[in-house]
Amino acid sequence: MAVQVTESAPAVSLGPAVALSCRECGQRFPLGPIFACQECFGPLEVAYELPGGGPGQAAELKKRIEAGPANIWRYAPLLPVPADVADKPNLNPGFTKLVKADRLAAELGVTGGLYVKDDSGNPTHSFKDRVVAIAVEAARAFGFTTLSCSSTGNLAGAVGAAARRAGLKSCVFIPHDLEPGKVVMAAVYGGDLVAIEGNYDDVNRFCSELIGDPLGEGWGFVNVNLRPYYGEGSKTLAYEICEQLGWQLPDQLVIPIASGSQLTKIDKGLKELIALGLVEDKPYKIFGAQAEGCSPVSVAFKAGHEVVKPQKPNTIAKSLAIGNPADGPYVLDIARRTGGAVEDVTDPQIVDAIKLLARTEGIFAETAGGVTVGVTKKLIENGILDPSLTTVVLNTGDGLKTLDAVAAGPSATIRPNLDAFRAAGLAG
Repeated sequence: MAVQVTESAPAVSLGPAVALSCRECGQRFPLGPIFACQECFGPLEVAYELPGGGPGQAAELKKRIEAGPANIWRYAPLLPVPADVADKPNLNPGFTKLVKADRLAAELGVTGGLYVKDDSGNPTHSFKDRVVAIAVEAARAFGFTTLSCSSTGNLAGAVGAAARRAGLKSCVFIPHDLEPGKVVMAAVYGGDLVAIEGNYDDVNRFCSELIGDPLGEGWGFVNVNLRPYYGEGSKTLAYEICEQLGWQLPDQLVIPIASGSQLTKIDKGLKELIALGLVEDKPYKIFGAQAEGCSPVSVAFKAGHEVVKPQKPNTIAKSLAIGNPADGPYVLDIARRTGGAVEDVTDPQIVDAIKLLARTEGIFAETAGGVTVGVTKKLIENGILDPSLTTVVLNTGDGLKTLDAVAAGPSATIRPNLDAFRAAGLAG
């Protein structure tokens, strides 16, 4: 997997990262805070010089990973971070539980093994801690003093927490109508939190303007000018899933789609593990999951289109409510290449799926988790997802962040005595 780079040596050291590469035309650029190709305006991603995939090298790398810390820094040799990253002040996210979901499998009719990758166990209770951790290292390398982002909620909290831990300032931007729990979590760290009148796409457009203005000097926008590095954090989900399965690829993965970056980077991570010889190469299928009220990628997939037509979001799954997903076309490519699909579910189906996961496995997922579980159920019912194969479903956040989506309360309210308890019909 050695990468040949013709550019001059990068001015910063980010481990095995050697350049930025355009996904569209392949043009290479030195490492820096840029996110779009100067030739064709395509998106940039990190290119690496990784060790070869020979048996001896793979065994040594596997041993090194397994001896590392119980967080994403065990994979530092595969990420755009300095070698001493684990010694720096950061939130150390990752290595969250891979739950063998036998009771959920029984409900859904899955016989080949069903797992939930539960990323609600991260420091700010969503997978966004992974991507922000990588972006923080890039921000340090490029000398930024303020960390910023446009966010549907989870990212705002992750940026606020990570910035404080790293000793950076933060200023994050959110839609004005976010869930209260996410607003509190984004504000509590003491950085600036700015609500924008509009949806996420309006917020993102504003941030793109700010990044080119003197007001944004010294600011690292994790999902704009630091996006190539930020996106690499999602690869660690692929690494962990395979390691936790005994260094094996799952047969099928169901992944939520917001911008689509998480899905594309999980695929990238799986391909890297294969190329490095850390897992045996075999076919795998990737399924994307959206809410019906914001399903531009699902609509395009079902219609056989290559282009994703933007939508105006209207769903309780606000963490996925990105009507113009930047990585939408790449999600379509991956779903089709792997033999997967992209599906969507209604808001009532999302709520039912949240309750199903909680009832069967004791995992309280936020609405995005309800989307993946609901889509998994729908795919099985429609004969698209094979229940005899090993399947991993992602839960990317904690249900405590989206309490308004689920109505629940006491089974009964009684006087403090046994007779009242018996009268309520709950005894036995």
